[in-house]
Amino acid sequence: MKYREKHLAQRGFTLVELLLVLVILALIAGLVLPGIIGKAESAKVRAAGSQISRISMSVETFYLDTGNVPESLSDLVNEPADAAGWNGPYVKASTLKDPWGRDYEYRNPGEHGDFDIYSLGADGQRGGEGKNADIVSWE
Repeated sequence: MKYREKHLAQRGFTLVELLLVLVILALIAGLVLPGIIGKAESAKVRAAGSQISRISMSVETFYLDTGNVPESLSDLVNEPADAAGWNGPYVKASTLKDPWGRDYEYRNPGEHGDFDIYSLGADGQRGGEGKNADIVSWE
């Protein structure tokens, strides 16, 4: 067999080579993806804490402008009828949702201060640990 004929006969990959590549890719994905997913959830927890701090500052600014804390967080976006001195909007409406797509909880008066703002975490249930723990404004 001449070199040219031999070279043309060896085109492409064998089934074994393709399976080997797929196994290697699966092993890499199995090692890397769990770490990335864990980082994404912890980033959401940090983002929720940051948003709660920002919303708390907006509530305090609302208070300085009107003399009262808002009845609901929507008062930070839309002017309430009885809010003399309202100088908002104080936040974007999208800021009032936590990283899991749920509205932040707001209590006025609060149990831990003049007002309480919190998220129920990834699971949407009270309590929990890790990514499922509540993220609160008073700690």
